[in-house]
Amino acid sequence: MAMLKIPGYENQRPGEVPLSAVRDLLGDCRRCPLCETRTNIVFGDGDPCARVVIVGEAPGKNEDLSGVPFVGAAGKKLDALLEIAGLRRDDVFICNVLKCRPPSNRDPRPEEIAECSPFLREQIRSVWPDVIVCLGNFATRFILRTEQGITSLRGRFYETGHFHVLPVFHPAAAIYDRTKQASLEADFALLGQWLAEHPAAGAATAGGAEPATGAEPAGEE
Repeated sequence: MAMLKIPGYENQRPGEVPLSAVRDLLGDCRRCPLCETRTNIVFGDGDPCARVVIVGEAPGKNEDLSGVPFVGAAGKKLDALLEIAGLRRDDVFICNVLKCRPPSNRDPRPEEIAECSPFLREQIRSVWPDVIVCLGNFATRFILRTEQGITSLRGRFYETGHFHVLPVFHPAAAIYDRTKQASLEADFALLGQWLAEHPAAGAATAGGAEPATGAEPAGEE
């Protein structure tokens, strides 16, 4: 998939294009029929220079009304999970594969993902995080380019290019199936451990520590 051409940015190196420029390009998007049923585009929220990007599936009802990702019950659960990793919402950048709510919260369709995912790619290139946390199957399959399900992939890190990728259950899944809560807590504890063991470049230099690797390669690239 080719990079989107962002006006005013000729090279578009990682971290060069601000999120505001990506948002301006998205505009009042009419690229797929979801524009007819949405209330608000839900672009994303959080630290534009975050070490961690959280990628979900698509906005839900509360997100569609507010224009902010993860503000409903699943958002409260995500906030609690971030605390396990030693993070706050302001420390990460949160976005979705789709920027508009599918009617009745149905699954995203392939043609919708095809139209919307270039903006997710540009968001990730803009933030250029160390870690991408994929919430659920749709985010995981897109980021890792795999057909494997989240149940078999969760619980460990994968590498894809520059990024370390951690697939986890979607927080909403634990609302309807409490057996998934322990796995979510374990995975966010793993995220916190990874961040502690791999400090940001400036912190590593200041502390004299050398960041280690250790993530497993993705099943498909």
